[in-house]
Amino acid sequence: MVFTAVMRPPLTARGIEQAQNLHTLLHGVSFDLVLCSELERAQHTARLVLSDRQLPVQIIPELNEMFFGDWEMRHHRDLMQEDAENYSAWCNDWQHAIPTNGEGFQAFSQRVERFIARLSEFQHYQNILVVSHQGVLSLLIARLIGMPAEAMWHFRVD
Repeated sequence: MVFTAVMRPPLTARGIEQAQNLHTLLHGVSFDLVLCSELERAQHTARLVLSDRQLPVQIIPELNEMFFGDWEMRHHRDLMQEDAENYSAWCNDWQHAIPTNGEGFQAFSQRVERFIARLSEFQHYQNILVVSHQGVLSLLIARLIGMPAEAMWHFRVD
C-alpha cells in the first residue's frame, strides 16, 4: 500500500475505468448537487461520472483524504524500515498515533464530523453526489448510520 492521500497523483487508468463504470451505473440518477474533495483526482472522477450533465461541482475541503505527511507517496514496506518506530506506533494504535508530520485520525475524524454537521445546509436537495476518497467515505458511512468512527474499517469502498 502506498499512502497517496493529499499528494496530487493523477487519476490512474483503473480510477478512470471505475469512474466511467459509475457514469454508466448512475446514468438514470438525477443529481441536484455534487460535493467533491479539493483533490484533482476526485474532481476528475466527478467530471467523468457527470460527463453528459451540466452540474456545478461544489468543492468541500472537509472531503479531502487524511493527510499522511512524510508518508505520502511512500510504500508501507519502506516505512517499516525508514520510519519504523512511528509506523509501528501507528499500526498498533491508528486512532491516536500520528503519521510523521501528518494528520492524526482524531483531527481527520473531526474534519469529517464538521462535514456531517454541514449536511443540513444541503437539506433542500433531493439527490447529492459526494465524490471523495476511501477513508472519508468509509468514515462517513459509519458515522451517518450511527456507528463509531473506528467502525469505518467494516466498509469496503473501492
